[in-house]
Amino acid sequence: MYRYDDRDRAIINDRVAQFRGQTERYLAGELSEEQFLPLRLQNGLYIQRLAPMLRIAVPYGLLNSAQLRRLARVSRDYDKGYAHFTTRQNLQYNWPQLEDVPAILNELAEVEMHAVQTSGNCIRNTTSDPFAGIALDEIADPRPYCELIRQWSTFHPEFAFLPRKFKIAVSGSEQDRAAIRVHDIGVQIVRRGEEIGFQVLVGGGQGRTPVIAETIRDFLPEEDLLSYLEAIIRVYNQLGRRDNKYKARIKILVKALGPEEFGRRVEEEWLHIKDGAEKLTQEALAWAKSFFTSPDYRAFDGAATETALQQQADGDKAFARWLERNTYPHRVPGYRAIKLSTKPTGVPPGDVTDSQLDAIANLADTFSFGQARVTHDQNVVLADVEQDELYALWQQARKYGFATPNIGTLTDMICCPGGDYCSLANAKSIPVAEAIQRRFDDMDYLYDLGDLNLNISGCMNACGHHHVGHIGILGVDKKGEEFYQIQLGGSASNDASLAKVLGPSFSRAEVPEVIGKILDLFVELRQTEEPFIDTYNRIGLQPFKERVYAKAS
Repeated sequence: MYRYDDRDRAIINDRVAQFRGQTERYLAGELSEEQFLPLRLQNGLYIQRLAPMLRIAVPYGLLNSAQLRRLARVSRDYDKGYAHFTTRQNLQYNWPQLEDVPAILNELAEVEMHAVQTSGNCIRNTTSDPFAGIALDEIADPRPYCELIRQWSTFHPEFAFLPRKFKIAVSGSEQDRAAIRVHDIGVQIVRRGEEIGFQVLVGGGQGRTPVIAETIRDFLPEEDLLSYLEAIIRVYNQLGRRDNKYKARIKILVKALGPEEFGRRVEEEWLHIKDGAEKLTQEALAWAKSFFTSPDYRAFDGAATETALQQQADGDKAFARWLERNTYPHRVPGYRAIKLSTKPTGVPPGDVTDSQLDAIANLADTFSFGQARVTHDQNVVLADVEQDELYALWQQARKYGFATPNIGTLTDMICCPGGDYCSLANAKSIPVAEAIQRRFDDMDYLYDLGDLNLNISGCMNACGHHHVGHIGILGVDKKGEEFYQIQLGGSASNDASLAKVLGPSFSRAEVPEVIGKILDLFVELRQTEEPFIDTYNRIGLQPFKERVYAKAS
């Protein structure tokens, strides 16, 4: 993973010192709330419903064990002993004291972390596949390109005050695990013969106006990545609306111009800059790739390790379940990737305690070369685990609450913090998530249902990605009371689609029963082991609507 050089350290340390002075002036009454607002946002600090919230950048989800331990220490010393993983592969503290934030940022700078550009109308954290570098279907490792984008976009003077926040995702595999089709820019690595390049998608997003991104270039040469992204954002910066924040995202501009016209303007702008400073030389590409070399893998007898692993699974049903749901193939024989689940019943999805952060660091050191990865679905990946260590890892993960074998099932849900924390939320998300977890706690039933994504957002901003859940739940306000709208049929993968609203909203108490009716109909109408999304695509919304809203006889 990328390591800071002296210039990186100087930039971040200067920013910490600068914000310390700004915070002291604000607390002394020398800066007004209006003056302090853009300064705190530039350092990842929000004011939530009950307290400040500090969002920490985790570039493309990668963390080393020293960083994990420091995040744990900050949680203990400056917060309430827990933190929250987000869908942008970042981490949030929900209870820091304003006067402590400069000290927190200083603590993080010591382990090469910061909160820069995690808020505000700028280019946010670039996200990617949590299985980058080890996936069987990988075309090329996306992490070097994410790092190049990170360095190019951080403190870029032209893009510090865009019309609205801006998000980029990069996928390097045949299967999209980075949700690139619901980003402002989605970058898909492709091959043309022996040449690496990119398919570029623009104008995706969720929120008040959800949109699936459009392709504006089928093949962009590798060396042109940054200059082409710059051309896109220049066009957006020039033409994007600034008079209405609800119409300021690039998706509105692309829709207004049409993808063909928007693409034409990008190409026109690109011609002026394509051979300039942003053109990537082979030396620059090699430099970026040098940080993401393979660790010192051992050589294994693949057949023997598989046989031994199968014997362990045959002797322990609980381990077999975990092995099936929470582990993933690896490109190197004798290794697997594993997901640590943050979704046991009764825990807000994505939340981890300080002791759990320390535990992840210990597990990473013991089993995965000292590195971990935050995922888009708010779990944690250890990417490089020897197969003959899986049983020992599982036992440790159970001790720390990370071994719930529910990955990919209904209860492995994405969920925003909602009205318990967020000042923008219309309704609480966490109690709904827990009610669903408790209503559907039979693992055999969950496995019979198969892969099923359920996403919950507390408001239209869609931080819980309800628009692209197979089942999406949206909190809405009705005359001061919390209600929940159900949506069906969304997907954030290669077959990206936006969920459709089932009908009128429900009270919080009704939501688990409504989900039960939807699942009952799915079980009745599915063909063999057809996934939920395939059944929905085959039969459509209407049968579900009729079942849910049918009057009792």
